Amino acid sequence: MIIAIDGPAAAGKGTLARSLAKRLGLAYLDTGLLYRAVGQKAQRQGLTPEEAARSLTAADLDQPGLRSEEAGQAASKVAAIQEVRQALLAFQRRFAAHPPPPAQGAVLDGRDIGTVVCPEASVKLFVTASAEARAQRRHKELRERGESSIYARVLEEMRARDARDQERAVAPLIPAADATVLDTTDLDADQALDVALALIASKNPA
Repeated sequence: MIIAIDGPAAAGKGTLARSLAKRLGLAYLDTGLLYRAVGQKAQRQGLTPEEAARSLTAADLDQPGLRSEEAGQAASKVAAIQEVRQALLAFQRRFAAHPPPPAQGAVLDGRDIGTVVCPEASVKLFVTASAEARAQRRHKELRERGESSIYARVLEEMRARDARDQERAVAPLIPAADATVLDTTDLDADQALDVALALIASKNPA
């Protein structure tokens, strides 16, 4: 089983993907982390994004700071580069097709999993929420991590990132034609998980 979960920043797709993987015994890959690592590696080592993508290693995914807002903005920028996406595409597809044992399938979350990386996925979810709700979640997350954060600025950056992700020429952020849209604006993590599990059960009756 391959479950593809796409959606904009702070919509809750990562939390949902991790919960689904744990509940269903599947492997989990946060594909956004790949792009964060590329963006950060390019900045810190003075590489072009293409060079950073081609030389990416597993150790790069464990570097500190990858969850910062700065890394997220860098990821959005390098993700618009065709050569970067191509360099990381094979890695993602290999993980989906051959997840680490004993997993019998995988959950991948990102922005083009259902449309580009795994168009053959068993289940496709597009997780979204209002920009205001997502900005509030990110603002709260940053404050809890001890980082300075101003809600208005987070909202402005969120909207700019949404526009960049949706309008890019390469793999824009759009729901796959056969994806189910899950709006989490008024759902907590447990409620979103329940909805997703019900959907998966309906598509894969035992």
